[in-house]
Amino acid sequence: MERTVTSTLVLEVTEPAHLVFTIAAAGVYPAITERFDATVNGTPVPVVELADAHRTRLHRLHVGSGELVVHYEATIQGAGAALGASEVELLRHLRPSRYCESDELAATAAAEFAGLDDPGELLLGVSSWVGTHLQYVPGSSSPTDGAVNTLLARRGVCRDYAHLCVALLRARGVPARVAAVYAPGLMPMDFHAVAEAWVDGAWRAVDATTLAPRSTLVRIATGRDAADTAFLNVIAGRARLVSTQVTAIVDEIPGDDLNELVSIA
Repeated sequence: MERTVTSTLVLEVTEPAHLVFTIAAAGVYPAITERFDATVNGTPVPVVELADAHRTRLHRLHVGSGELVVHYEATIQGAGAALGASEVELLRHLRPSRYCESDELAATAAAEFAGLDDPGELLLGVSSWVGTHLQYVPGSSSPTDGAVNTLLARRGVCRDYAHLCVALLRARGVPARVAAVYAPGLMPMDFHAVAEAWVDGAWRAVDATTLAPRSTLVRIATGRDAADTAFLNVIAGRARLVSTQVTAIVDEIPGDDLNELVSIA
């Protein structure tokens, strides 16, 4: 399988800024050709790459005022390495987090998923439940909405679907987390987010939006929720995102049996 991904972000920087981008493919792909460029008003600026948890790669920039253009492209041959999990990591992904308030959703999870004791069946059941109880509506949620607000609103976008899946799974005792991905086949094309749960000794992905086949996903970032996986963080200064263009292509779009356990590869 060959996958080609690109992303181009244009920002208006109105005062010197410290920015962190999380748009590069995670460091799990041994056969990858890639390029990361950044310019301000057409002049190249230095980029520092940093290694984060779960093989996530951060790119840090200190830039002056002007039009910042960041471009990333990569071609990936074959599958990436699987990510394992330590006991401490599994415990971390059982706890409530900023956007996945599993403690507040414990009663809902117990009522809706009583009797689903097998982790694999629970994972598929939660994904199906979230997919049927939410309406996918672009622009319907704010960047600070968590799983509780998403459930109350009954609508959201991919990150909201992922947060609600993760919170409900944690509430039922299954370690779960969020993965930011490039998603060949996604329409409309953009950065995408899915949930992962630890089932049968591996991280298994579910996409409650069912907008892209899971076997083609390219891992970008992995963490507790969007606080760990956002594609852009403005650490200091002031910058406004003007436009984002994302592409993700695979040599052949496969089917996706929603009843199967699938890992991001």
